[in-house]
Amino acid sequence: MTAASRKLDAAWLSAGALPRLLAVLDRDGEEARVVGGAVRNALLGMAVGEIDLATTALPEEVVRRVQAAGFKAVPTGIEHGTVTVVIDGAPFEVTTLRRDVETYGRHAKVAFGRDWRADAERRDFTINALSAASDGTVYDYVGGLEDLGRRRVRFIGEPAKRIAEDYLRILRFFRFHAAYSDGGHPEGEGLAACIAGRAGLEQLSRERVRMELMKLLLAPHAMPALIAMNDAGLLTRVLGGVGYLAAFENMAKAEAGAGLPAEAVRRLGALGVAVREDAERLWQKLRLANSEHARLSSMGEGWRQIAPRDEAAARALLYRLKSERFTDRVLLAWARSQGSAHDEAWRALASLPQRWTPPVFPLQAADFIARGLEKGPALGAALRAAEEAWIAAGFPADKAALEEIVTLRS
Repeated sequence: MTAASRKLDAAWLSAGALPRLLAVLDRDGEEARVVGGAVRNALLGMAVGEIDLATTALPEEVVRRVQAAGFKAVPTGIEHGTVTVVIDGAPFEVTTLRRDVETYGRHAKVAFGRDWRADAERRDFTINALSAASDGTVYDYVGGLEDLGRRRVRFIGEPAKRIAEDYLRILRFFRFHAAYSDGGHPEGEGLAACIAGRAGLEQLSRERVRMELMKLLLAPHAMPALIAMNDAGLLTRVLGGVGYLAAFENMAKAEAGAGLPAEAVRRLGALGVAVREDAERLWQKLRLANSEHARLSSMGEGWRQIAPRDEAAARALLYRLKSERFTDRVLLAWARSQGSAHDEAWRALASLPQRWTPPVFPLQAADFIARGLEKGPALGAALRAAEEAWIAAGFPADKAALEEIVTLRS
């Protein structure tokens, strides 16, 4: 099917560096179009991020043309036909039309060509296979426009074959469903193929699994997608343990209730961390960054002890944890409490970092040395005890209170 009558009215087709690049590639016997996610998002009225192009020109011709125009060409994947073109600091991936000769996992042996239909048919989902010419004409060879209108994520061709080409497409199926569907049930044939091919997830690198999962957690319909994954027996495979779906849903509500943006690590904590050991498992299972692991570990360590309406305890915790980890713990405790998303006490607690800035501990080693305490372990112990006393006293700043703390611990 070709749907060449649909027109795309998108400002980015005629603004910035894109029309300059199209003018270089889309002439003299060669054709170039915008492809993939940029076309999909523009049709949906969503923000357009990265812009990718496909062209009939061979990679060497792409390099020759863009360099002649004064643009920078970076051969990021030239053996597979991809050249990254940089114009005024903006990168564009330009890939020669191709078809798969042989596929094996993530990698494929490709042959370059000039057939737009064949190039579309090798992609993963119908909504990702749309292309747009410089005049806004949208081309659809696989039924992507209809699926986009129905908010349906559907594999191109035989789902099992698409999945066997790259098992990451199982996770991408749910991630795109979370991002672009209406929140209903996933497309049946695709879901069945994902379940049948679930053992292939073990072949994927942990970094790739992490990347897809983190994107899914931030999608508008993440919750129904996670429920579908859980029902299909896939979520446990990805997390290496149980998924706390109710806590995840409540975390999204707590973020909204607190007026905070969605945050992937925090949502992962709600989904997968109940105790500190869970953070260790996720660290290994998903090859998380050390900073991500530290946040999850902090969330698992003390969320049960947090309760609203205790401003003094909350200030002490914020002082010790700093803003990010304090917010992580409070929102996790809120998500696992009986409080609603509109609970004023929880909302007040979550807003503490915006209302109060923890002071710097005003005492130093010199304050104790001046009173005769010598350098060594005893001095360190005195400083720690003094800091705890200062926190318990409500972070006093007046000289008399500080003198008393020093005197009692010297």
